[in-house]
Amino acid sequence: MVVLDTHAWFWSNNEEERLSADARDAISRADSVGISVISCWELGMLAGKGRIVFESGVEAWIRRALSAPGVVAIPLLPEVAVAAAILEGELFDADPADRMIYATARSRGARLVTCDRRIRDFDPRGTLW
Repeated sequence: MVVLDTHAWFWSNNEEERLSADARDAISRADSVGISVISCWELGMLAGKGRIVFESGVEAWIRRALSAPGVVAIPLLPEVAVAAAILEGELFDADPADRMIYATARSRGARLVTCDRRIRDFDPRGTLW
């Protein structure tokens, strides 16, 4: 399993050319692709602010993207929420969504596909781009 950061999930479904070659390769080789439910929240927030427009609506896009073969929606578990909270001060203070997505990947023993330099610098072995 690999876990996709929100932008990687969106790009893998809409703008695959924006993914790095390593990211595309990891996604295609993975036995499953994990998506934190926090990414659904993030996409909803971006749609609500008009930063991303989904032709058929954000809910329909999420349903379709989560129904793709091999894609697994990962719920936010209490221990993951606590792990994400502990990361504050240690990792990207201002973005709780990034901390929760990173903690989700770590809880699954999966690498996180992200172009976010702060996350990759924090954990080069646990991330890829």
